[in-house]
Amino acid sequence: MYIKIELTDTFAGESNYSWVRRFHLEHKPGESSRALMRRVKKTLGWSGIRCTVADYGVLIDIRPKDAALVAFVTLEWGKGTIK
Repeated sequence: MYIKIELTDTFAGESNYSWVRRFHLEHKPGESSRALMRRVKKTLGWSGIRCTVADYGVLIDIRPKDAALVAFVTLEWGKGTIK
């Protein structure tokens, strides 16, 4: 299983996509959701920054406090297949 991350800017609280950066990580078996969020934040360079996290099941929305940024995290089963 893979983790797909999309980082983009926001305008008026909504994702803007005037630029986007994409990352792929490999999911570690047995990894807790908290450990996953720590690893995602480390990848984005947000370690130590307070963020709000909204988990919608297949999509996780991470927004750092006092920044116009948003990261969308989705899980992929195999290459190119999102379930």
